[in-house]
Amino acid sequence: MSTARRETASRKARLHLLDADEPSPVTIERPAAMSDFVLTCDHASPRIPKVLGTLGLSHTELSSHIAWDIGAARVAQLLSERLEATLTMQNYSRLVIDCNRLPAAVDSIPGRSEWVDIAGNEHLDAAAIEVRRAEIFTPYHDALHALLEQRKRDGRKTLLLAVHSFTPTYLNVSRPWSVGLMYRKDARLAQALLPLLRKDKRMEVGDNQPYGIADVDYGLPVYGESRGLPHVGLEIRNDLIADEAGQKTWAGRLASLLKQASDLISG
Repeated sequence: MSTARRETASRKARLHLLDADEPSPVTIERPAAMSDFVLTCDHASPRIPKVLGTLGLSHTELSSHIAWDIGAARVAQLLSERLEATLTMQNYSRLVIDCNRLPAAVDSIPGRSEWVDIAGNEHLDAAAIEVRRAEIFTPYHDALHALLEQRKRDGRKTLLLAVHSFTPTYLNVSRPWSVGLMYRKDARLAQALLPLLRKDKRMEVGDNQPYGIADVDYGLPVYGESRGLPHVGLEIRNDLIADEAGQKTWAGRLASLLKQASDLISG
């Protein structure tokens, strides 16, 4: 029996996904922070639950951008420090289940990412899909929902910032942007931040490039648009934040600009 088939058989034999010694699906840093900003990082980790093995992928593939947003978690943590802002991070790979996709979306549990077929995600039955939702997707979003509900009860201003990273090329297409902003129905935070970013002529800044908010996305539509909170998605090219020096540079730059943008937003 192949490795992928053994892993599939093991999944079907279990009624749960995460063992007691495995990390929680969500980490919340600075839950009581007083900043107006709330940061999210949906693709913070390449971790795969032990029972799923490697999903049939190599170590190199599991370390690459298909499994997580390289550099995004550390930038988010440094921004959380500099802004004194609450940060929520999702602790498992988007290849297990993508917490920034509607559960009904085709790529909620992707069968293919860029050029790579995800063998361990093939032929999943309803129970296997549901356990991933129940043990990773739902706890992560329950925690974020509870956080925002508490801020609402407390009458606090909230500016939502989703931190992501993107690859310099995708499907052989080069991406020239250093950083991009994602927004759709509510442009308040994006319109405050874009001109500040564009003052630095060393950067090419994407306006809904390389990504905008899609109908299948979850985080910003549900927590930003639906709640009426000023929000924006931040995409940083991952070769610029692949090491600590780059992460510190970008966190410092962005923290300063975000503070300026915050002053322009009424809430």
